[in-house]
Amino acid sequence: MSIDTPLRMEFTVHFETHTKGRKTIQQGEKPQPVGHVPRVARVLALAHHFDALIEQGAVKDYAEIARLAQMSRARVTQILTLKFLAPEIQERIALLPSSHGKDPVSEKQLRRIALIPDWQQQQDAFAQSGIQ
Repeated sequence: MSIDTPLRMEFTVHFETHTKGRKTIQQGEKPQPVGHVPRVARVLALAHHFDALIEQGAVKDYAEIARLAQMSRARVTQILTLKFLAPEIQERIALLPSSHGKDPVSEKQLRRIALIPDWQQQQDAFAQSGIQ
């Protein structure tokens, strides 16, 4: 290689935008965005946590949970309604994969299903709703 031969270097880079629109060049491929745990899975976990607090005697009732969590008693009741879902449905919700964008099922849909007293009928309603 002589002095007159141009030197060529190749790098894989990507641009990152920071606060106030400042952009920087970063080495390597752009990382894939990390998905989020579906909201209904988080709310179902919260329902189990609230229920455990009551069973352990850490809180007296729903009203105390509402005060401590700074939410209405009605919202606490809505959350705890998810505990009435059939165990198979709860398992499917808990095992939903991380997703990008809109969640595959809404809490409102699940609360409607949870009000059905028979677990088999709940499973039928869950299957008919087209929820993946």
